[in-house]
Amino acid sequence: MGIEVSVGANGIAEVVQNCPPVNALTVAEWFQLADEVQKLGQDSTVRVVILRAEGRGFNAGVDIKEMQNTEGFGALIGANKGCFAAFAAVYDCPVPVISAVNGFCVGGGIGLVGNSDVIVASDDAFFGLPEVDRGALGAATHLSRLVPQHKMREMVYTSANVTAQQLHAWGSVSQVVPRDELLATARAIAESIAAKSPTVIRAAKESLNGIDLWDVKRSYRFEQGFTFELNLSGVSDELRDDFVEHGKGK
Repeated sequence: MGIEVSVGANGIAEVVQNCPPVNALTVAEWFQLADEVQKLGQDSTVRVVILRAEGRGFNAGVDIKEMQNTEGFGALIGANKGCFAAFAAVYDCPVPVISAVNGFCVGGGIGLVGNSDVIVASDDAFFGLPEVDRGALGAATHLSRLVPQHKMREMVYTSANVTAQQLHAWGSVSQVVPRDELLATARAIAESIAAKSPTVIRAAKESLNGIDLWDVKRSYRFEQGFTFELNLSGVSDELRDDFVEHGKGK
């Protein structure tokens, strides 16, 4: 369990989040995810990466219990840096990254999916950014790549979720399929990409990143600064303690 990696003979790699019970990643797991994606991108035999998950949902963000059980700000700083590294690894990966989303995709999951190249989702998938309920900010940068601007603002302020079907209607999710068809759907898209010239595909990924309208890494780092301010004020600890106390954490 943890972050599991495999590479097929066809150049299709899979990075699997398998961190029970809800794929809320620890600091170490965020950095491991970043390292694995980076290594795959540097492997010349890899043509495309599928990012997926085992279990109830795709990703539940950071491990709140780890943060609350750590003295000082070490876990907070580690989570911020780990998330930054993982999101950047997906965005900077020299080959396309396909996110196959099952169940919940919230918090840090939005950063991973928002920075990926193609998204497929199961028909029970939903997406959200409950950061304000945890005394944090961040990943609105990535949510903005999934939903219209004013919907993004509403979701940040209210912690409301959207469904895979809504994202499909907005064009950010490629396909919505039954959960038992999710992996096959992601692999079919991966096979289509893997069949192309790897030199051209890698050039295409670099060129598409180069014409993005904003720097996702710089804008996300700007957001993280407000999380530090909120933690210094004390309000973040109160909200996270309440979250853990009511049994919603990992």
